[in-house]
Amino acid sequence: MLLNSKNIHILKKEGKEILLVGTAHVSKDSAQEVKELIEQEKPDSVCVELCHARYNSINNRNTWKNMDIITIIKQKKALLLLVNLILSSFQKRLAQQLGINPGQEMIQAISSAKETNAHLVLADRDIQVTFTRIWKKLSLWGKMRILFMLIFSIFGKEKISEEEIERLKSEDVLTVALSELARSFPRLKSTLIDERDQYLAEKIKLAPGNKIIAIVGAGHVPGIKKEIDKEHDLIALTKIPPTSNYLKVLVWGIPLAIIAIIASTFTYSPPAGFDQITQWFLWNGSLSALGALIAMAHPLSILTAFAAAPFSSLNPLLAAGWFAGIVEALIRRPRVEDFEQLGNITTLKDFFHNRVTKILLVVAFANLGSMAGTFIGGARVIQLFINTINP
Repeated sequence: MLLNSKNIHILKKEGKEILLVGTAHVSKDSAQEVKELIEQEKPDSVCVELCHARYNSINNRNTWKNMDIITIIKQKKALLLLVNLILSSFQKRLAQQLGINPGQEMIQAISSAKETNAHLVLADRDIQVTFTRIWKKLSLWGKMRILFMLIFSIFGKEKISEEEIERLKSEDVLTVALSELARSFPRLKSTLIDERDQYLAEKIKLAPGNKIIAIVGAGHVPGIKKEIDKEHDLIALTKIPPTSNYLKVLVWGIPLAIIAIIASTFTYSPPAGFDQITQWFLWNGSLSALGALIAMAHPLSILTAFAAAPFSSLNPLLAAGWFAGIVEALIRRPRVEDFEQLGNITTLKDFFHNRVTKILLVVAFANLGSMAGTFIGGARVIQLFINTINP
């Protein structure tokens, strides 16, 4: 009998019967178990561990074709898109290695819900909300660490390790990725892991009807069972916290301090002041251009990164990578086949050969170079100032 399965947990909540199904995302048996359970129990609602964005990517295969890459850059969503593509790449490599389709049980749940006229509930929090809440809580150094971890993960070994495969038997790709971040940034665990379990638990409780089947990765089951009897504010869990006053002071204070130091140096020694400006321009421009070069950008995009970085580093509302990425998009405009192939990217070579992902890499690497240039160039400005007033 299906209900005796170790993967199915029966919960009672305010007159509702909740069948919490912990699926193995890389198991061929999970999809069949989901299909049989929904057909047998005929629930009022089926909850799936998907947000609207991931649901749309499953149901609308033409989503990529309708994307305007320049608009993505201008809306400051290039990094988010790159994150999603890296996760998708990891999932595709897993599918190729194991000969299965990860997430098939979610697709099956959607199909079975429609066939049985059950109400479909997208129970997961929007991935963009999760990443934005993470980003808002990070210090400037934390943001740099995550950027480096994210970008250079592309250069990792292409074969999925046995350890990763074992973890993915009980956790989905997103949960594994967020768990890795939680280990690197322990104080973010509540945002990365706990909040998502709380959101899932609350959405499952609020699902219409008296009989509910919830399909989630097995890794979420303990957290959901812990949170199901508690009340959670979904609005609070999806609210984007404002930037802290400390961070605002920091991101604006550093550029203003650099300008003030250079101006002060000019009062002591104009040649030293000109030397500071030269150092600032060279470090910022050169390292941002180097980042664009590593991403194999067009020469004009590299030149744009070099020219934009010294100025964008003094304005927190701008970033050198955005300018370089827009130039790259205009010169090497993505073709229809580039957008069509976004869902099939699995290797490092694919990231560099596809014009869309290459543009995203240009944005990311030029920004990383500019950030490094800001710190090194700023340090040189301070050093020259100290040498000037204390000859």
